[in-house]
Amino acid sequence: MAEIAGDLLEALPVPALLIGRDARIAAANAAARALFGQNIVDRHHDAILRQPDMARTIAASMADGQPRQVRMPGSEGAQATLWEASCRPAGTAGALLVTLLDATPLEQAVQMRRDFVANVSHELRTPLTALLGFIETLRGAASRDPAARERFLGIMGNEANRMNRLVGDLLSLSRVESQERIRPKDAVDLGALLTDVLKALRPLADDSKVAFDFTPPQVAVTVPGDADQLRQVFTNLIENAIKYGSSGGLVTVTLTGDSEARVSVSDKGPGIDPVHLPRLTERFYRADTHRSRMLGGTGLGLAIVKHIVNRHRGRLKVESEPGQGAVFTVALPFA
Repeated sequence: MAEIAGDLLEALPVPALLIGRDARIAAANAAARALFGQNIVDRHHDAILRQPDMARTIAASMADGQPRQVRMPGSEGAQATLWEASCRPAGTAGALLVTLLDATPLEQAVQMRRDFVANVSHELRTPLTALLGFIETLRGAASRDPAARERFLGIMGNEANRMNRLVGDLLSLSRVESQERIRPKDAVDLGALLTDVLKALRPLADDSKVAFDFTPPQVAVTVPGDADQLRQVFTNLIENAIKYGSSGGLVTVTLTGDSEARVSVSDKGPGIDPVHLPRLTERFYRADTHRSRMLGGTGLGLAIVKHIVNRHRGRLKVESEPGQGAVFTVALPFA
């Protein structure tokens, strides 16, 4: 019987255990053995599963023959996992079939959604609170003070613009994510595109006393892509280099095209602590929260860059050390 049960369990695509009336594991498929160990057959389920809630659920299903489900937390190295365990009576011999479904990706998605909503609420609450406070002040004590009125209206305008940028970036991120699996096919000349981006950002660079160093290649470097989205990528990276690396006074843009097209944007600014590098493309993550908000950042720019680069089947690499500036490199395939 155990041999036949084992063959049937092997056909299941998820970890599965057959537990006999004596509470010992009668059979287990390869997925279950990979999860709990190779020598689990004939051992008591408590010694293998080691979860009080799981033990109670198994005992209850064996006692009344009713199917039950329970969540079973676990770990895979440093990564927390979550399993949805289903316990169902199997046949008339009192055996119980336990199957496990990995619910970790779904739980992570739910947590990401919670975090996203919380972050958006926080980002909007700050400027809204400021606007409401200034409106109340303008209706009261400052209503007859022209100088205070002009100062408060200027601050209110900045806060409203900040909310507008945030909403615009959220809409942009939503559009990019919806198109991420559709690879663009239009031919884009990266040299010409970078020249246009630098021209558009020249006024900002002049105000920040930053010079550009860029020499277009003699031979056109063309990749399949979405010109508007790639313009958004390089505008974001170069604008960040101007704002956060302006103390170095120079932003260098290089374009090469050997086995793939590579665009690097580097600055001579204060750099970024390596501890922040793995998280820079997370939504709303900021290496320097105060400075980012002072400069009008929404915390979504690099997340948008990452998704656009992913859509183009490319790679984004960030290199930086404190005091050594930062280098952002986008690699895009030719086909």
